[in-house]
Amino acid sequence: MILPIVAYGHPALRKIAADITPGYPQLDKLIEDMWETMYASSGVGLAAPQINRDIRLFVVDTEQMFNNMNEEERAEYPGDNGTKAVFINAHIAELEGDEWPYNEGCLSIPKIREDIYRQESVTLRFCNEQFHEQTKNFTGLSARVILHEYDHIEGKLFIDHISPLKRKLMKGKLNDISRGKVNVDYKMVFPG
Repeated sequence: MILPIVAYGHPALRKIAADITPGYPQLDKLIEDMWETMYASSGVGLAAPQINRDIRLFVVDTEQMFNNMNEEERAEYPGDNGTKAVFINAHIAELEGDEWPYNEGCLSIPKIREDIYRQESVTLRFCNEQFHEQTKNFTGLSARVILHEYDHIEGKLFIDHISPLKRKLMKGKLNDISRGKVNVDYKMVFPG
């Protein structure tokens, strides 16, 4: 089932999400719905807070990005061939490398994109959908998308990484999104 995505201004986007246990009700169905919602919205990642769940869960599929690249473009991200995974109870173990810019957007903040600086590599401790504990390192675009989704479970948004001046300049657009004055081809829930 395709779930509605909460829009900027919704309180769910600012809550720090809680760890869950293997007994979380209908977890398999929720994960399946998150994949369906992400793909229907043309996203490469989706975090539970974006569907109004305050749990530490997100899904990422950067393989689709790499499938649409030519060899030259792929070569820009050595060591990264894309990642398709479920991340439960994720916590950052280590951030490494230089910060580099990439133009990011967010399903909860449609029609706004900004260059965001993030580190090249992240080591993450998490559980997969079978609740097997993992510690893995991710680089390049996969690290970037994972860090973007990780921000969501920490109550942060990509626009928190830009200057206060830039945020002030986009205030009108952000207010329009909160009021539902934005056209998107996916279901959204607006604050209030």
